[in-house]
Amino acid sequence: MSTNGAQRPVPVAVLDDYQGLARELGPWSRLRDAVDLHVFTDHLDDEDALAARLEPFAVIVAMRERTPFPGRLLARLPRLRLLVSTGMANAAIDLAAAREHGVLVAGTESSSPATAELTWALVLGVTRRLAQEDAAVRAGGWQHTIGPELHGHTLGLVGLGRVGTRVAGYGLAFGMRVLAWSANLDAARARGLGVEPVTSLDELLGRSDIVSLHTRLSERTRGLIGARELALLSPDAYLVNTSRGPIVDERALLAALEAGAIAGAALDVFDREPLPPGHPLRSAPRTLLTPHLGYVALDGYRLWYVQIVEDIEAWLAGRPLRLLDEHG
Repeated sequence: MSTNGAQRPVPVAVLDDYQGLARELGPWSRLRDAVDLHVFTDHLDDEDALAARLEPFAVIVAMRERTPFPGRLLARLPRLRLLVSTGMANAAIDLAAAREHGVLVAGTESSSPATAELTWALVLGVTRRLAQEDAAVRAGGWQHTIGPELHGHTLGLVGLGRVGTRVAGYGLAFGMRVLAWSANLDAARARGLGVEPVTSLDELLGRSDIVSLHTRLSERTRGLIGARELALLSPDAYLVNTSRGPIVDERALLAALEAGAIAGAALDVFDREPLPPGHPLRSAPRTLLTPHLGYVALDGYRLWYVQIVEDIEAWLAGRPLRLLDEHG
């Protein structure tokens, strides 16, 4: 905790502002001269370079999980006192290490529609080959591909939380049969939504034309979709992942795509982000790739940056808000 009083402005770093929106969307004028704001629009992977950049800052703002904060990095930031993350959960921040080093970690509320909406854009995009047809039209071509209708087909959801529930509603609105599975699925709630609960992941994979992932990354879900699971999909089935990259075994997915074992995959998340140049997924067949856009929507960003300023303002006043360790 810090109080600024008549002291010098508190140095604040905003990281990974890829779109250059932090200054525009955050009401920073509320903090007046209490902070010295630095906004970084690039991304640093190298931990030594990152530690050197961040060492002067007392407050750091992290955009989702773009920059991880493991214990070894936090140990190299002795001036850090407040770390603000967008959202009320961030698996890339070591909360125990933050407490050990005297760093408070605060968050913001989240707007849930954006990821679900992008999921449905990916479903339509990958099944109707929109990227390929757009490129073909621009190159002078016309009608090179054909894809399935969604109506009458089966959508399988791995996870039926906030995002999965919205996606289920979109599937039902398109006339699809919707199945759901998760380790903790509430079958009665699923039925109440018009969704058929299934008792195993294998059953869901075997019956679905489109499988969409909406589960948190944990040790239980890491590699949940591997070679064995992909083999359960029909050759006409599609996989959509807007959750977290490591839920899917990338090598197994690449092999399935190269072999034509599945019809396609739409991916918004990857094992390593940003996806490195030359990564084999960049040239994999039957794929639609987006750069982790699930949460990248203007309304959500406005909410986040307003609450980021609130979090810093409250911390400066000695009354910190929305501490992550208070929310498990």
